[in-house]
Amino acid sequence: MKIAIVCYPTFGGSGVVATELGIALSKRGHEIHFVTYKQPVRLEYLSKSIHYHEVLVPEYPLFHYQPYELALSSKLVNVVRKHKIDVLHVHYAIPHAYAGFMAQQMLLEEGIKLPMMTTLHGTDITLVGSHSFYKPAVNFSINKSDIVTSVSESLKQDTLDIFDIKKKIEVVPNFIDISNLNEHFEECKRHMVAFEDEKVITHVSNLREVKRLTDVIEIFYRIQSKVKSRLVIVGDGPDREKATELAKKLKIRDQVIFLGKSNEVERILCYSDLFLLPSEKESFGLAALEAMAHRVPIISSNAGGLPEVNIHGVSGYLSNIGDVEEMASNGIKILSDEKILETFKNRAREIAERFDVKKVVCQYEALYQQMI
Repeated sequence: MKIAIVCYPTFGGSGVVATELGIALSKRGHEIHFVTYKQPVRLEYLSKSIHYHEVLVPEYPLFHYQPYELALSSKLVNVVRKHKIDVLHVHYAIPHAYAGFMAQQMLLEEGIKLPMMTTLHGTDITLVGSHSFYKPAVNFSINKSDIVTSVSESLKQDTLDIFDIKKKIEVVPNFIDISNLNEHFEECKRHMVAFEDEKVITHVSNLREVKRLTDVIEIFYRIQSKVKSRLVIVGDGPDREKATELAKKLKIRDQVIFLGKSNEVERILCYSDLFLLPSEKESFGLAALEAMAHRVPIISSNAGGLPEVNIHGVSGYLSNIGDVEEMASNGIKILSDEKILETFKNRAREIAERFDVKKVVCQYEALYQQMI
């Protein structure tokens, strides 16, 4: 099949999943065309089976905001015409499903029927999409999609609760390419962040309010009082300063390392002993899955789709949002005993293997065939 994929090309979960899906599909013999405003960050190479088409939005003084949806729908029409695309797969409803629908309508005028799948990822539904300004357009776009998928049962239910959806929503979970993980770095560089007798605790996110970064600091503060440890925070965002100030106030600033945005998350996870994700909302919890794949147990909230990924008492522990005392207690329970830690590490990896790309990509292929 020739498949056009529309996504945001940034570090966000939807862009990462869309890119990894395209790469996996290309390995299975499909021709993939990414259509977006910048080459996706996870797309390291192009080939005869992977193509990238840049969406250019010309500056025009009449517009206060340049019309990206218009440029995207026009680009899609051109790509479909030129490359005879069989299927359009848009990730993140806003504005991609709307632009995809417009492209469908333009192509129909030429007698070209282009089936479209829309994959819902999270904040496109629960935050931005539910805003009164966008809700009617998002509702319309989802219902006009030929097939709609959601990355978790939790997000599916949120979508049905927020919108008036007439379409059946298929749940196809996020995934990870287990075979592509580099688990044996020549030098794991643990010594660069911690002493031999210290545990390494990690958090990876965009450091926004919804990730509850101050809870991460509070949990670590309690853990380090019982288990010698360091906290490594990967990512950047508006709550970094607030978290830094809290770490200073609690007199643990020297034990907290802010690494900023990094393309070497795997290298960091390879020496991590525990992963903290106390989020207020998580449609799936891709960061947790990536950590589990690297044998890192998870201490998380029970928000959204997290219970579908982090199995309580198996790959880690779940707690109510904001219950930093229980999260810290569970973290201490895992880290205080090497045998318990090793058991959780092994089980985290076993659970992650359920979400291997080879088990998920075939679900998308079957849905593409159904649309065609």
